[in-house]
Amino acid sequence: MRSQARPSTVGASSESARRLPCPRSDEDALTAAIIRLVSQYGRYGYRRITAMLRAEGWQVNHKRVERIWRREGLKVPQKHPKRGRLRSFHSALWPRNAEII
Repeated sequence: MRSQARPSTVGASSESARRLPCPRSDEDALTAAIIRLVSQYGRYGYRRITAMLRAEGWQVNHKRVERIWRREGLKVPQKHPKRGRLRSFHSALWPRNAEII
């Protein structure tokens, strides 16, 4: 059995290999634009909001919009079902098999 060689890490710690996230300068403006569009178009999800941001001139990717969407706690409201009609009421007024006199 051979042992596998490891790359040389003399003088380098594992901490220096990690890249720290650098916040973008337009993050606050983008967040405000997302919240503005969500409040204006309530039933739109993050994908359609991304398309609208691109139409406004933002160079933004759907993953970034989704990350901001989750961070801000935004959600698409549930769609309410239509209320059913009272069937017996309709059948009493308009019988389907009644002869027209």
